[in-house]
Amino acid sequence: MAANSKKKVRVYEKKKHNPETEIIAKLQSKYEKIDETQIKKFYDLPLSIQTIKGLKESGYIKPTDIQKQTIGLALRGFDILGQAKTGSGKTLAFLIPVIETLYCKRWTRMDGLGALIITPTRELACQIFETLRKVGRYHSLSAALVIGGKDLRYERERMDQFSILVLDEADRCLDKGFEESMDAIIENFPESRQTLLFSATQTKSKAELSRLSLKDPIYVSVHEKATHVTPEHLQQVYVVCNLEDKMTMLYSFLRKHLRQKIIVFFSTCKQVKFMYEAFRRLTEKCARMIKLIPLHGQIHQLKRIDIYQTFCRRQHAVLFATDVASRGLDFPDVDWVVQMDCPEDVNAYIHRAGRTARFKSGGNSLLVVLPSEENIIDQLAIRGIPISELKIRPSYLQSPEQELAALLARNSELKQTAQRSFLAYIKSVMKMRDKKIFNLHALDTDAFSKSLGLTIPPRIRVLARREKASQKKIEKEDDESSEEDEEEEEEESVPTESDDEGDVLTIKRRDIDIDISDEEFQINEVKDGKEKILKPVTKAAVAKKMLKKKIVPNKKINFDEDGQEILDPTKSKVSERGREYDQQTGSGINIELAKETLRQEDAFDKELHRKKIRERKREAKRKLKEQRKLASQEEEEEGEEEGEKEEESEENEEEDSADSDGYVMPDPDEIYGKRTESEEDNDDGDLVYRKKEGEFVKRKVVSSDSESGSEIDEHEDKIHRLPKRKLKTSKDDRTSKKKRELPSVSKNLRADEELALQLLRH
Repeated sequence: MAANSKKKVRVYEKKKHNPETEIIAKLQSKYEKIDETQIKKFYDLPLSIQTIKGLKESGYIKPTDIQKQTIGLALRGFDILGQAKTGSGKTLAFLIPVIETLYCKRWTRMDGLGALIITPTRELACQIFETLRKVGRYHSLSAALVIGGKDLRYERERMDQFSILVLDEADRCLDKGFEESMDAIIENFPESRQTLLFSATQTKSKAELSRLSLKDPIYVSVHEKATHVTPEHLQQVYVVCNLEDKMTMLYSFLRKHLRQKIIVFFSTCKQVKFMYEAFRRLTEKCARMIKLIPLHGQIHQLKRIDIYQTFCRRQHAVLFATDVASRGLDFPDVDWVVQMDCPEDVNAYIHRAGRTARFKSGGNSLLVVLPSEENIIDQLAIRGIPISELKIRPSYLQSPEQELAALLARNSELKQTAQRSFLAYIKSVMKMRDKKIFNLHALDTDAFSKSLGLTIPPRIRVLARREKASQKKIEKEDDESSEEDEEEEEEESVPTESDDEGDVLTIKRRDIDIDISDEEFQINEVKDGKEKILKPVTKAAVAKKMLKKKIVPNKKINFDEDGQEILDPTKSKVSERGREYDQQTGSGINIELAKETLRQEDAFDKELHRKKIRERKREAKRKLKEQRKLASQEEEEEGEEEGEKEEESEENEEEDSADSDGYVMPDPDEIYGKRTESEEDNDDGDLVYRKKEGEFVKRKVVSSDSESGSEIDEHEDKIHRLPKRKLKTSKDDRTSKKKRELPSVSKNLRADEELALQLLRH
């Protein structure tokens, strides 16, 4: 029992003998012995168990070249300038040293900000944040995502405590576009810190690096001696086409690559808006085969995150994007990168094309340039970028110009979007620095506007103002030169003292200063016998007053009958979680809360969509009922007209059969009875027909020249029997049948006819 107890004590003492501080010290002692040539997997590096476990569960087993060469140097505390091709794993190259450094310093949530990672785009910041959460899931570190739109006072107060600064896509962060923002941030940096800069196109400018106060930085370029600066498995081609043919080329290209994943880059946000709306309508028949997605800087940040994640999940989709998607973003399995507008420089081309062929996978890049922009191809060749020209057969192209014109004629809003897109492209060309490539005067703007579906080209006010300014400058130079000439002439013709008429018109004073006190322009108010000086109302004072009242300008609020506010789901969030998110005043952004907000808002959007569908169905049913009602009314009217026409025709027939006095001759058989056989003697004579009880009877009439007078023999021969004629009735009363009655014959008329017949017989 004693032996067993001693054994237990030894185990207890062994556990106590290995605290976390000794583990950290052991890891740090191995930093100097790191040999990047011997590193095959991540566990070959002196990393903590928590980091190794997080890497393994996230699917990271073997480090890349940039990770092998920079992780060891960063763990030793050196400032690093890291450069590697796109898709080579630069994110983990700085995330692993950040996690390990904070772990070794035993950094906790109560110690404040320990490391700051700055990126040029929000999407890249979200991507790095998600990678950090996966790899560092077993560490007790806290991380926050700050992407704008929130209160940063909390971070500013604690920023002087952090020890590591990371700039991802450093050349872009230090660009002139971010100069003011970066200078404001750098002023708050502590001097004793470690700085890590990574990019595919790393800057070497001493002026830019001096702003960061780097201490003996180590420049690490993995692919500096490589033949090409772009990925090896990237196939790169370019096409030369006119500006007015770009729309046709893109339309034809997308129709031929429906089952692929494509990123299409444009210069401006307004171009992306128009292209998305136009192609969404042009490809409605192919909507099930291809998914169109827009991404630009004017989209709400939560929507941008959702768009980024949606495109990553899709197997076949087309992303219309600006350069906001060109830096650092890891879009998996992209087949084609199409640059419809020429990039600003070679670095912009490298980052755009680098969205495909990542992590040793294949990809294709297509660059579309104008004839005036072919100088960019020479610059790419100088930087070692292999790119070849692609010729397109005319039969391959299919123009959507007529369909676009029809769309714009029906949709005024889309027409305005097209006009804004046209002007935005013109302005972007004007703002480009390299005028050897971007020549505004080489563009056929009229043909370009027509290719967008615009029958009338929009007025380019920027060009008009520039021409006006240049003309004023020329006129000013001419005026100055003319004034100099006049001064020279005046000096030559200065009057002498002997001239009596000299100085007839003279200027009394030059540069007259009028001193007027402000009191003369102040309006005073007299109230209760006291004069009160009113201060002039300024725009700033009005704005401050509105802010105090918490009045949002240019906002329209609608209320229902109960006095409740009617929320527009297209302009504001309608869910409770969404309103809580908007009212949140804390710093940073909570990804889980943002996702939950998007899910609730999506449920409201789906319900709104269902309501719209039901309303459309009800409207369609209502219209169908009205059409049927109108059709039945028209049929009834047509039936009535037909009935009236038949009645008129029957009346006309009766009028034709009547005599001049307007009556119808009666049938003799009805008056005198049927004729006997003895009365039918003659065979010759005229054939006449008469109506007899619904039958037509043929009778032959013969007249003789005897003195006794004319004899009439009637021979009746039945020809055919016809049914009694039925009168058509109107559709209002189909069951009742009207019988037309012949006008009655007066008794006197019958008597006259009987007398005439007797005279003829005798």
